[in-house]
Amino acid sequence: MKILVTGSAGFIGFHLVKALVENKENFVVGIDNINDYYDVNLKYGRLSECGIGKEDITENEVVHSSFYCNYDFGKIDLTDFIQLGVLFKKYQFDYVINLAAQAGVRYSLENPHAYINSNILGFVNILECCRHNNIKHLIYASSSSVYGLNNKIPFKESATVDNPASFYAATKKSNELMAHSYSHLFNLPSTGIRLFTVYGAWGRPDMAPMIFARSIREGRTIKVFNNGDMLRDFTYIDDVIKSIVLLLDKTPDKNSDSAFYQIFNIGNSKPVNLLQFIEAIEYEMQKDAHLEMYPFQSGDVKETYADISKLTRYIHYKPKTVLPEGIKSFIEWFNSMENQ
Repeated sequence: MKILVTGSAGFIGFHLVKALVENKENFVVGIDNINDYYDVNLKYGRLSECGIGKEDITENEVVHSSFYCNYDFGKIDLTDFIQLGVLFKKYQFDYVINLAAQAGVRYSLENPHAYINSNILGFVNILECCRHNNIKHLIYASSSSVYGLNNKIPFKESATVDNPASFYAATKKSNELMAHSYSHLFNLPSTGIRLFTVYGAWGRPDMAPMIFARSIREGRTIKVFNNGDMLRDFTYIDDVIKSIVLLLDKTPDKNSDSAFYQIFNIGNSKPVNLLQFIEAIEYEMQKDAHLEMYPFQSGDVKETYADISKLTRYIHYKPKTVLPEGIKSFIEWFNSMENQ
C-alpha cells in the first residue's frame, strides 16, 4: 500500500517512516518543510538515517532514498495546496498519516500565526486532498493538550474538551472538529490520536527530556515549573509507533450515530512526577542536575494522565516500555550523539 507521512523529518514522523518501510509491501512518501522552529541539523540527521542526503533535497522536489527502495522524500509545505495536489495525483496514496504541525505550547504564546498556517490551513489542505483522492484512512496527530483545564483524571476520549489552556491546544481541537466534519460530509475515514508526552532517541530539543539531558551534561541549571509539582504521562517512542501502525488498516466504521471518525489516546497511562523523571535521567547520566524552581507557567497543565482502555481494546496492544528502560535507551542515544 502507498502511504503518505507528513512531518517525516520530525521526531515521531522519522520513527514512523522507519517502521513502515521495514514492510516491503509498503511504499512510503514523506514530506516536511524542514522549518527552523528548532535546529534543522537534527532534522537533516533524521533524514540521513533514512537515506536522504541534505545535498539531494530541493524545494518541492521528491527524491529517492539511497537506503530503502520503498521510500521517497519531498521538501513540501502543507500550506502549498498546489504542490500537495501534484503529490497526491502522482502517487495515488491509499493512506495518509498527518504528523506535520507547529508544535510547542509556550511558543504559541509568542507566534500564534505559525499555528494558524500549519495546524489550520495546512490541515484543511490535507483534508481536501484526502477528500478528492479517495483516501482509505486518514490518521492525524492531535494532542493531550486538548484536555486543557479538564480536571477529571485520567483523561478519557469521551471527556468534554472545550477549555484549552493554550492556543496550540485550540488548534489541535480544531483539527478534530474539522476532521469530523469531513468524515461526516464526505465519508472520509479519519482517526485522531491524542499523543501524551513522547520521548526517546532523536527527540525534539525543545522537549523536556532533551532539555534536561543537555543541561545536566553541560552543568547548566534546569528551570522546573510549578516547583516540580507536575505529572506527565511520558510515553516511549516505540510504543507510540507500534500503536499508529496497528491503527493504520483499522478503518473507522460508520453507523447510525456517528461518521467514519474516531479519537484515541496514545499514552503510557502511568504518569510520573517531573522530579522523578529528572532523577531517572540523573541516574543514567551519573551526574546531578542543578534545579531552579519557578511558579506555574501560563499555558501549561499540572497533570496529564491517559486512559488508554479504548485503544487497548481496539488494537489489542498497550505500551510496554517502563520508565527506567526508556530513559536508559534515550540516554544511550543522547550520549552517542553528543560524543560525535
